[in-house]
Amino acid sequence: MITEQIKELEATKKKLASLEQSIAQEMDAELAGLPGKYGFDSMQALIKRLKSIGGVRAKKTRSPKVKAARPASGNKRARATITEEMKLQVKAMTEAGKTGPEIAAAVGISMPSVQNIKKAFGLVKARV
Repeated sequence: MITEQIKELEATKKKLASLEQSIAQEMDAELAGLPGKYGFDSMQALIKRLKSIGGVRAKKTRSPKVKAARPASGNKRARATITEEMKLQVKAMTEAGKTGPEIAAAVGISMPSVQNIKKAFGLVKARV
């Protein structure tokens, strides 16, 4: 009984492989005919045209909720560039016993940046 099922399974697998191969051949034949079907003289011309229009997408618009969530003032702080000098200042101030918010205000960077610098210098205790 099991051997018959195994034989049936093998026959089905062969039929499936044959079907996949015939579909692939038909697809190849259809794709090869596309340039002529659309008036192109070569596959490269069709591909070039497809690439030229491929990047064009509809512009996404934001919902009114997202616009309302933005700050009204528009005074967004510029991203700080953290220099080696700033890192050394953070290290010195940490060793002098200053707190994170004090260091951030004095150096002009964010608290997470202060924390990252302290971690890089090994000045932060590991969590247990």
